[in-house]
Amino acid sequence: MIPDIRPQPIDQSRAEKTPNFTAAQVASAPTTSQSSTSFGNVFVLIDMLKLGPDVGSKLVGGAQGLTSSASDAESALLVAVNFVFTQLKPNGSTLSMLGRNSLALEVREMAVAGGTGAFQLSRCYVRTRTHSIDRTSGLILSEYDVYVLHY
Repeated sequence: MIPDIRPQPIDQSRAEKTPNFTAAQVASAPTTSQSSTSFGNVFVLIDMLKLGPDVGSKLVGGAQGLTSSASDAESALLVAVNFVFTQLKPNGSTLSMLGRNSLALEVREMAVAGGTGAFQLSRCYVRTRTHSIDRTSGLILSEYDVYVLHY
């Protein structure tokens, strides 16, 4: 049975308290509130892509995409994110990441499904880990190591 997924309003009070609010819940299943894994939640995101976790780290582009809680047995996400490079030599080039992000693992691997510009015909994968979580603001700082072989 396919769950009935209904859009949920964005919590504007949370957005106003967090000036760099970059993720919004856009849907959930009727059973999501009873799920220990938030199964059925869908979020869209747009985030800064920087060279490091520090506030002063060089901005190199943005990450745009969506995540969905995709397991009813563990905290695991389906992730579809585009890395858009705007400040490096491959300016305007993109990499599209798609995969399963099992949050119980310290280091997770996901595939890069393809790329544009300087990354056409590339072979890639991503290793990610959670750098820090601020449970008050909901801010999650993640590290993405992208390994690219391109021509």
